[in-house]
Amino acid sequence: MREVAFIKQNKEKWLEFEQVISNKEKKPSDDIANLHIKIMNDLVYAQTYYPKSKVTQYLNKLAKSSFDKVYHSKRRSKNVALYFFFDKVPLLAYQYRKFIYLSFIIFFAFFLIGLLSTFNDDSFARQILGDSYVNNTLENIESGDAMAVYKSGSNWGSFIGIYDNNQRVGLNMFLSGLFLGIGTAFYVVYNAIMVAVFQAFFYQNNSFFDSIKGIWIHGTYEIFGLIIEAAAGYIIGASILFPGSYKRFQSFKQGVKSAFYLFISTIPFTIMAAFLEGYVTRYANVMPTFLSFVIIGFSLITISYYYLIFPFKVANKHNLR
Repeated sequence: MREVAFIKQNKEKWLEFEQVISNKEKKPSDDIANLHIKIMNDLVYAQTYYPKSKVTQYLNKLAKSSFDKVYHSKRRSKNVALYFFFDKVPLLAYQYRKFIYLSFIIFFAFFLIGLLSTFNDDSFARQILGDSYVNNTLENIESGDAMAVYKSGSNWGSFIGIYDNNQRVGLNMFLSGLFLGIGTAFYVVYNAIMVAVFQAFFYQNNSFFDSIKGIWIHGTYEIFGLIIEAAAGYIIGASILFPGSYKRFQSFKQGVKSAFYLFISTIPFTIMAAFLEGYVTRYANVMPTFLSFVIIGFSLITISYYYLIFPFKVANKHNLR
């Protein structure tokens, strides 16, 4: 679309919103929020097709001046937690969906590399997992309890320790985005290869089914959350490298803010993963197989729906699609 046609098509909407921002026209908060999101959509379009145009600068200024007015009013009118998890985060996941897809692609690409490396090099598992872990696990497999490693310590102590470790990994994923996203990619590569080696090692030792039951009861939330945390890191890196029509520091601030919200949204899933590992995984070998797969399936469906499907439904509600 030519720039002149774009302006003509949307001019009335922009002028209407100027009236709303200046308090010359009263509208319900939901209508204001929907109008604001349409302005943001127009801004993204203008940044893509007219990056150096005055209309892009105008829309950028309009969007920034309206942000506080719109979202402060929504926070006052709705439960903050419900608004955050069922409105704000899904809209961010929709806006930055390409970063989430990229995070999945990178993770599974190196997961495949880890599998191929393990199957083609008998020493690779020891290089990644360490001799001590490999030797102990082989002893556990021979004794008939491949997942014995998850039974050490108390339920509560394991839950706290596991949550602390997983949250540290997630925080590293997020903060490493400050290094232009390269640090985040390093953590993703390492974790993807390690998970792949872990899974391939059990397959090679005829304990694949036991490992599926044991690992993915808690690993579904854990690994999926890790991928979302990595996406947050990539958002930070991209905000530095590709500021668009924003000044670089403005782009960086917005990128960090959005990435932080995405990171925060993974905390409930990280807590749930730690709970499952501390209280449920240790009983995987005596648990009915059906129940194990119900837990795994429920975990996969809920977290996939929240980050991959629900954002489109919320975007639809706000007329963003």
